[in-house]
Amino acid sequence: MTDRNRLGIVVIARNEGERLKRCLTSLPRQATIIYVDSGSTDGSIEWAKAAGIDVVRLDTAQPFTAARARNAGFSRLQKLAPALPYVQFIDGDCELAVDWPNRATTFLDSNADVCAVFGRRRERYPERSVYNFLCDVEWDVPLGEARAFGGDVMLRSAAFGACDGYRNDLIAGEEPELALRLRAAGWTIMRLDAEMTMHDAAMTRFGQWWRRHQRSGFAFAAGADLHGRSPEKHWVWETRRSMLWGLLIPLVCAALTLATLPFGGWGALAWLIFPAQVLRLFMRSHIRPSRARTLTSVFYVLCRFPEAQGWITFKLQQWRGTRQSLIEYKDRAG
Repeated sequence: MTDRNRLGIVVIARNEGERLKRCLTSLPRQATIIYVDSGSTDGSIEWAKAAGIDVVRLDTAQPFTAARARNAGFSRLQKLAPALPYVQFIDGDCELAVDWPNRATTFLDSNADVCAVFGRRRERYPERSVYNFLCDVEWDVPLGEARAFGGDVMLRSAAFGACDGYRNDLIAGEEPELALRLRAAGWTIMRLDAEMTMHDAAMTRFGQWWRRHQRSGFAFAAGADLHGRSPEKHWVWETRRSMLWGLLIPLVCAALTLATLPFGGWGALAWLIFPAQVLRLFMRSHIRPSRARTLTSVFYVLCRFPEAQGWITFKLQQWRGTRQSLIEYKDRAG
């Protein structure tokens, strides 16, 4: 059983509806729970209050970010129970596994050098769309020491506070950015062999998948801009990969195609580099069965295009001196 004096839980959401209800219902009532709402209009706030959960409503005059919401939730926790050693962050479209709080706190109790732990996040409905399935594959990261974590993670409150939490201004990629600073402070991050959360991506359309990876490209660019000149070169390689396959190679292929049109258009053969890359990834992948390996290889190449768009979006924002609004891909829950 989770001790109320040891664990705080911060849930963040915006118009998650039934998904939020499932999330809050899954949480252990022995923990101190805070729900942070980012301008929902679907009754989420009223439902959470009726369930007896402490609610923080973000000021709508300031831009919404997941980072800002998590920081606000942590601040509220510190006021209610400043001695809590651990805080579990969870997104409102996820459900917490029953055994996770005990598994995570026990591990942290026994490993003083570890500041953050996370387990297996699974997709609730991977069979409903290829996009949900791809998310499920993405969540299954290697066990052991990790360089970063996602939105669902248990952290030492002291370590989180000492690093000043997440950067409020990042619209995406705030978790790996915090992880970088925590590791720079000498902490270790671990991925445990345990079920942690069930996630409901609810992605059924290609456009949703595209915007999700556009957001990833934006996050890569923002992260590289912040820490790309550090010894770790944070997200520099990911940004260059997106630019190479999502922008530079397509431009070269298009130029060759146009330049050789008077001579039979043989330059169009350059586009074969993309199926060749899919084949290379397929041969290197260990995903089973082969159909799953094919899907992941194809979309691993395709995602470079929206990622490149995200990089362009970030650079245009820098040039104009404006602030990017959230890049959201999910539909409002029923």
